[in-house]
Amino acid sequence: MEIITQLLPFIFLIAIMYFVIIRPQQQEAKRRKEMIEALKKGDKVVTNGGLIVVVHKVEEGFLSVKMNDDVIVKILKDSIARKYEDEA
Repeated sequence: MEIITQLLPFIFLIAIMYFVIIRPQQQEAKRRKEMIEALKKGDKVVTNGGLIVVVHKVEEGFLSVKMNDDVIVKILKDSIARKYEDEA
């Protein structure tokens, strides 16, 4: 019985760390993955470098994006920070 009472604070600490740190990070990673998989041609996205680009073509591990009317480049899907929403 003494062992359980000594381990109880550690169990509570691990549970608190799970619900405060680990679980929210897992949920955010899941939402980000779903957002990246749902990208389609014409979507505006912000890259990790801060560029706002338009998705031109979706490929397996890459996206072809238009930087302007003449420049189309390939970037990794992992380099997408978020979807860009116009403030109108």
